[in-house]
Amino acid sequence: MSEDAPLILVVDDVDDNRFTLVHRLKRHGYENVEVACNGREAIAVMDAKPVDLVLLDIMMPEMDGYQTLEHIKRDMRLRHIPVIMISAVDEIDSVVRCIELGAEDYLPKPFNATLLRARIGASLEKKRLRDKEASYLDDIRSEKKRSDDLLNAILPAAAVRELKSAGAVRPRRYEGVAIVFCDIVGFTAFCDRHRPEEVVDHLQALVESFEKIAQGHGLEKIKTIGDAFMATAGLLRPVEEPLKAGLDCALEMCRAAERIGPEWQVRAGIHCGPVVGGVVGTRQFLFDVWGDTVNVAARLVGVASPGTTALTESAWRELGGSYKARSLGRIEMKGKGPVEVVECAPEATGS
Repeated sequence: MSEDAPLILVVDDVDDNRFTLVHRLKRHGYENVEVACNGREAIAVMDAKPVDLVLLDIMMPEMDGYQTLEHIKRDMRLRHIPVIMISAVDEIDSVVRCIELGAEDYLPKPFNATLLRARIGASLEKKRLRDKEASYLDDIRSEKKRSDDLLNAILPAAAVRELKSAGAVRPRRYEGVAIVFCDIVGFTAFCDRHRPEEVVDHLQALVESFEKIAQGHGLEKIKTIGDAFMATAGLLRPVEEPLKAGLDCALEMCRAAERIGPEWQVRAGIHCGPVVGGVVGTRQFLFDVWGDTVNVAARLVGVASPGTTALTESAWRELGGSYKARSLGRIEMKGKGPVEVVECAPEATGS
């Protein structure tokens, strides 16, 4: 509602009554006034313009004041508009009926000008306060949506639900989770040779592609660390075969990078096992995972050849030999000793 010029609609089938009421309103400073001869005209005006208050006669042809009031209060777009009934009918039953239908107030004709001015002012003030409250609620809903969108951009959906319901995300141990790391080969050198805007544009396109690929395979993105992308299969979202889903995802990301990057190749590492997951921090939330499975996956991405995905020989055997692989020999793993590692290339998939 405009606080400077609220729009008042006068509805009366008698010309003299409309003229008198409009003249009285303008003397009281209400210059923005519309008129209607019956209920149908009134509703047409309300559909077309942002009316702030209706002064509505009861006894009218075609569509009387009762019918018009009932229509207004049933219309979800109009029901918030205050209506003051003005009529020569002064029986108590009529007053009660109007109030029950949702009228803001009731004034008999001939009306007392001072009382009319006071009740119009009170009704417009209530409308102004209701509009302000609605605006505040819209702002709150908008801020809540922004907050929810931000949370969903940083945290997995299940973690967001737990955070909103319980106020925290309890750390848990998860069994049989596939961890996928994927990073860009030669990214530092590329950054040295190109403008920052160009680097970020290409990186953005690559990460967006990785996010879609991960989602398509049932994986959840956990985070990006510089040029590295980390996702999980079977953590917070059920996946029938996490290791297979993770490897298929990693191989597709290797293929996608060749199409997207100007001169990029990526390499990936994947491992499957138990992890601990939870939210760290109190100001900038981050859902993260820790444990030996994560460390092995991170180590594997570092030994993979460009365009391939590395995994342990034992993990490859779990897949039943459905993926062709090349052995990289035994590689020293911290805390594990020598571990045989194999790598799969996208074009080498079977199934």
